[in-house]
Amino acid sequence: MRLTPVAASMLILGLAGYAALSAFTPRASAAPPQSTAGPMRPPGSAPSQDAPKPQQEQAPPQSSQTLKVQTNLVNVFVTVRDKHNGIISDLGKDDFKILEDGQDQKVAYFAKEADMPITLGILIDTSGSMQNILDAEQDTASRFVHQIMRKKDEAMIMSFDFDINLLADFTEDPSVLERAIRRTQINAVSSGGVVTPSTVPTGSNGGTDLYDAVYLACHDQFGSEAGRKAIILLTDAEDTGSKLTLQQAIESAQRSDAVIHVLRLSDEPFYMSLGVGYSGASVARKMAEDTGGREVEVRGQKSLEKAFDEISEELRSQYVIGYYPTNDKHDGTFRKIKVDVNRADMRVLARKGYYAPR
Repeated sequence: MRLTPVAASMLILGLAGYAALSAFTPRASAAPPQSTAGPMRPPGSAPSQDAPKPQQEQAPPQSSQTLKVQTNLVNVFVTVRDKHNGIISDLGKDDFKILEDGQDQKVAYFAKEADMPITLGILIDTSGSMQNILDAEQDTASRFVHQIMRKKDEAMIMSFDFDINLLADFTEDPSVLERAIRRTQINAVSSGGVVTPSTVPTGSNGGTDLYDAVYLACHDQFGSEAGRKAIILLTDAEDTGSKLTLQQAIESAQRSDAVIHVLRLSDEPFYMSLGVGYSGASVARKMAEDTGGREVEVRGQKSLEKAFDEISEELRSQYVIGYYPTNDKHDGTFRKIKVDVNRADMRVLARKGYYAPR
């Protein structure tokens, strides 16, 4: 379904400064699975009659004092790989060291979270540059959702080109997700319905609203979700039409504690045929690195399948480290996080920071 114009979001970005500290609490209750969802709305816009009703917040099972302590707990999901890119799964609490703004933090919670529920957002680029690989995207993404989804996991599907479409809202049903994936088509918005003028950019290829799509997924969809949250982004990472910036898209992910994994589908001959250069690699790398995800270059269907398998393995092989920050000020500032392990030749993948509450 059509999303409302993202341009309105920029007028109220100041309202998006909600706290990004993640509480280690069970997943919020989810709405019943649906094959499609109502239109998503930029922050501050009036609700429509067709919009899905917001989820009801669960009543706190404990005292308000306990709830306050839970809210201050910062959780960091960590993946560790060796120099051969293999997953390291035998680390213990004492193997980790965590710093916030350069200050040592005491680990208050540690676990291996292979079975903790995951909230996924699969965002599929359907702009003209994807025309040679969309079929492979559909096949591999469909296999991925059937492979990755377990009980209590949820996922939603969005497509984006010069407009953004929510094809399936959060559901636990892989079949619903697969049907949504199969409905993606190149520049799907131009083949039916009315294009909202304010969402159409002036790019040479009609535009690709990558940054706007990431912002809407993180701000509108993931903001109220708890636990592990990940976006799987299938794109060449070339944005030619968004109203928001790359930094605003990344900040929305950091505020919602969402990790972005980019499967970069680069079709350089396509850009050569247009007489323009390709610069998506640096964008994909920054999105992934700043949120604690991975950027994987994809060339052809076999490498796409391998990339999905790597992301699936990573999501099921994480550690979670929780700590109460020594800086307990609620000033809304960005706090830098660094996670180290006491073994040589290890590569740690974790988010780089979070926004303190106000």
